[in-house]
Amino acid sequence: METQIKKEVKEPRITLVGAGPGDADLITIKGIKALKTADVVLYDALVNEEILEFAPEDAVKVYVGKRSGDHSFSQDTINKLMIDYALNYGHVVRLKGGDPFVFGRGYEELDHAASFSIPATVIPGISSSIAVPGLQQIPVTHRGLSESFWVVTGTTSNGKISADIYTAAQTNATIVVLMGVHKLAEITQIFKNQGKNRLPVAVIQSGSTENEKVAIGTIDTIVEQVEEKKISSPALIVIGEVVSLHPSFQSIKEFYDIVAEG
Repeated sequence: METQIKKEVKEPRITLVGAGPGDADLITIKGIKALKTADVVLYDALVNEEILEFAPEDAVKVYVGKRSGDHSFSQDTINKLMIDYALNYGHVVRLKGGDPFVFGRGYEELDHAASFSIPATVIPGISSSIAVPGLQQIPVTHRGLSESFWVVTGTTSNGKISADIYTAAQTNATIVVLMGVHKLAEITQIFKNQGKNRLPVAVIQSGSTENEKVAIGTIDTIVEQVEEKKISSPALIVIGEVVSLHPSFQSIKEFYDIVAEG
């Protein structure tokens, strides 16, 4: 009598998981639980690779990172890989930096999974847009200083500055610009055109990680500060009066007070 060996067929499913701003400890418990049941992990460039240790040792781990100037993995390629792995392996965890729905193109991946009738769920992540300023003691809202905040991309799909930055510059809101450090000079000029030369600004590279760099200044001085500290991508820009609450801004304020008195 022949013995038939049946290969276990796992139901395909996809979980979009936000990995948080960079520090591996800032992923959610629910995100860790999803990773522990992953058959495949597709992870982005801004994901701390320490997080992959939560996945089973035999899980397939595939880097699908995209960074400015590096188009090794197009979104179409990532979508295809996500479906192929789900159909052939089972549970795919799509691990994305920050939160999947904050400039993470998470909905596109969710929609693509639905077109193949593959169940997909979302586990939110801590967005760098709020967490990274917070870790620097910069609240995005603060009574008397800012009643709202904008999170804006520094560069749109056509390579230009978002029109929303021009609108935001006319308000008293806190503006957090993601993926915009290489356009910092252009962005600050928009605020200079509004007469906001002394508005406080922070630029934070690799926030929440051991490689973190911070530059604090004003619209007039921040480009020079960023060059001096050799800050580059990945970095975010925080523009608004709330940056004046950062401990380092006190010396800048004192300088302006002396100039005003002199």
